[in-house]
Amino acid sequence: MKIVVCVKQVPDTTEVKLDPVKGTLIREGIPSIINPDDKAGIEAALQIKEMLPGSTVEILSMGPAQADVALREALAMGADKATLLSDRAFSGADTWATSSTIAAALKKMEFDLIICGRQAIDGDTAQVGPQIAEHLGLPQISYVEEVVSVTEEKITVKRQFEDRYHIVEATYPCLITTLSELNKPRYMSVGGIFDAYREKSVTLWNLESVKDTISMENIGLQGSPTRVIKSFTKQAKGKGVVHEVDADEAVSIIVEKLAEKFFI
Repeated sequence: MKIVVCVKQVPDTTEVKLDPVKGTLIREGIPSIINPDDKAGIEAALQIKEMLPGSTVEILSMGPAQADVALREALAMGADKATLLSDRAFSGADTWATSSTIAAALKKMEFDLIICGRQAIDGDTAQVGPQIAEHLGLPQISYVEEVVSVTEEKITVKRQFEDRYHIVEATYPCLITTLSELNKPRYMSVGGIFDAYREKSVTLWNLESVKDTISMENIGLQGSPTRVIKSFTKQAKGKGVVHEVDADEAVSIIVEKLAEKFFI
């Protein structure tokens, strides 16, 4: 089986700071990590590879040159190949332009199963994976919290669904999106680290590499139908007020507060 895992290098959100004037992320000096949901996807792919001998795992990412580090980490975990989509023309992409570009790259690759993380911790949209599936016309299963079984013909998963779950199966080719709770990703091995930097290489693709499979109006900032106006941190909540009253008075207080906030 040929498995492609789409990953994103993201800022470590425990370290993120915002420019108080511009309201934008300050990325300089901020450590970067593989997005947690994506890393669970890498581990899932490696486990499937172990269950089905002869399988291969390829990592695909879109980002700046420094995303090479994330791809090397995936290779050190056990992935076989890695490809980085990087071009200034791709910068500023929203989820639509990002998924269009990644789908264009996937059209040039061989795959049976595509694995994406549910969402990136720096965006939290959960849109890119499903959009990739739509661009490629593939069946998709989102919010995968457990891989129940996998064969050469189909995959069966447990899909998280509010207060319950679904058991869903799909034949290949298909796409799934994984939750970080799916598994505990393995550490890089010492031998894997040496191989990732000495024996294996990261293939670099730019706009020229995918121009025959992409619509030019769907890339980068110009191909993005959405715009981020402002980013801001969560505001601290004020101290609450406790009212020791009976039920009727409590109702009156609640209605009054809702009216003050123009909810009613």
